[in-house]
Order: sequence, then C-alpha cells, then structure tokens
Amino acid sequence: MNRILVTGATGFIGLELARLLAEQGLVPRLLVRRPSRATLLNSLDAKIIPGDLEDVQSIRRAVQGVDIVIHLGGRALFERYELVRPTLVDGSVTLMREAIAAGARAFVFSSSLLVYESQKSPVDAQTTLKPTLGYGRAKVEAEQALTRMASEAGIRLAILRLPHVYGATSLLFDQVRRGLVIQPGPGQNVFSHMHVHDAARLLSAVALSEWSGASPVGDSQPQNWMEFMTQARTLYPRFRHLRLPVWLALSGCFVLENIYHALRRPALLTTDAVRGFNLEVAVRPNLVWKDLGLEMLYPTTREGLAEVFCRNVPFAWLPSVRDRCACYLDQGACPMPPAID
Repeated sequence: MNRILVTGATGFIGLELARLLAEQGLVPRLLVRRPSRATLLNSLDAKIIPGDLEDVQSIRRAVQGVDIVIHLGGRALFERYELVRPTLVDGSVTLMREAIAAGARAFVFSSSLLVYESQKSPVDAQTTLKPTLGYGRAKVEAEQALTRMASEAGIRLAILRLPHVYGATSLLFDQVRRGLVIQPGPGQNVFSHMHVHDAARLLSAVALSEWSGASPVGDSQPQNWMEFMTQARTLYPRFRHLRLPVWLALSGCFVLENIYHALRRPALLTTDAVRGFNLEVAVRPNLVWKDLGLEMLYPTTREGLAEVFCRNVPFAWLPSVRDRCACYLDQGACPMPPAID
C-alpha cells in the first residue's frame, strides 16, 4: 500500500484531499502545524503528524517511511514576496530534500495559475511562466528548485498549477455566508475554476499514477468573475455582491496591508489579492484529466455551484412557509449526489 504524506492537511483543499484518501483506505499521514485545527481530522482514518515547514526536525520525522508526498502546505495568502517565500520556497525545498533522503519515490506539488501573467489565449504546459505577483513569483521559484532536485535524485515530480478552487469552506464562500462579497474590479476578466472535490480527486489520481511533469489545470468552461457571481446569486440570492473600482480597492488594501504588517499579523486583504482577482488566465480544457482517463464530476461552475449551495444547508435552507420562489430541485439546478470514486 502506498504510504502518503499530505502537507497543509487542515487547509481548504488539504482537508478535502485528506478525506478522499482516507475514504480510499490509504490511511494518509497528515502534517498539521496548528494543533487546534487537528480536531478537523479526528473522524478520519489517518495519522496526524505535528510539524512545520520551517522546522527541519519535524519534517524529517514526517517523511520517514513515506512513498509519496502531496505538498499543499505554505502561507496561502497573497502577501508580499518576502512574507510568503520562507514557506513556499524554502519550506518546499526542505520537504523535498528530506523526502529524497527518506527514500520517497514521488512528490506532487500544488502550484498556482498565478505563475502566469494576464493573457487572452488559454494557457497550457508550454506557456511561459511570468508571474506578476509575489505569491506567483515564489511558486515559480519553488517549481524550479523542486524540478532541479527531482532530476538529480531521480524522484518523480508532478506539478499541478491549480486555478481558483471553490467550495463551501473557501474564503470566498465565507464572505457569502456573512452576506457580502466584495469584488475588486469590473469582473470581466476570464479565469479558470475548479470544484474542490475535483481538485482533490486530481491530486490523488496524479499521486497514485505515474504522471509527471508540470501543467495548469481547470474545469471545462473558464468564465469571468461576473458570470461566476451571477450564477452564485441565482442559486443563493441572499448575499450582496458589491463591486469596487480597482483604484479604490488598491488604496484601501494598501493601508490595511501596512497596518497588518506593522502588527505582524497575516493580511487577507492585500494589493496583490486585488491584482490577482483581475488577472485573465484561462486554462485549455481537459489538461491532465485526459492523460489520466478521468472525467470531472463538476465540469462547469453550473454543476459545481449547485452542489455547493444545494448540499450545504446553512447556505440554502429556507422553511417551506417562507420559500416564495420556485424550488431549485424542480428547475434541475441541484444535482443528485455524485458517486464516490
């Protein structure tokens, strides 16, 4: 049986991946930095490993006896380069080095579409990497370092450049729950998306296959942010969608970012987050999926957003006496529960 280590296991994508691997009977090792979040994993048939990407000794313990590493960990905020580099670059290099020393045979790295600049044509594996944000720059440096190390050591390396991954527990849908989504910019820029369950399925399938290389991935139908928000509001009209001019969003985030930096606290609202929200990066459909012979459960945001809202009661539930609109089930917007792979 493959022995798998997942870093970032209590993050948005990591938690979904951990659940999927446990359902497959793989008993994954799950690297957890904050003990308070380990309770999220209590129901899983998995082994929880305390550790930190900036603590070499804990990483060394975590990789002992591991065959495959799926690396999702790191500072997942669009902050300044010098703030994200220690975990995204240095931490990734440390993890790869210790995994190689421990005899691991495969390493899967979760990268990002932010390694690209805005462009009208769909991106693929041959598209030049040209990041415009600090987060994207750190991801490119990590990719390059891991590629060199893997080549020298003869370890299989798979790099997936993930799109906007959405689901009920993402930061975006936290705003939906709170009743207000603020969109910086007009929202006409096209970007690729993917449901979190499909992202977890793809990471798992790549880890357990012999696929190697680096590629962007996305769903079958890239769309702009206004289309994404319109679909979300059609399914759940009880949140406000506020668009701000880019200049105003940048000005506000510049002030907030510097305040948080002075307080030595992580900043969710940053100037790079605004710029990232206005990038135009669409992925050519079916990359990697076709190689693996897999199909997405949620090939477009229409199916994916319906799953998010219809299968999460806190979003969509209304007492029947207060429901004054047509039932989404009658309209065919809410899919049947998907089969588990």
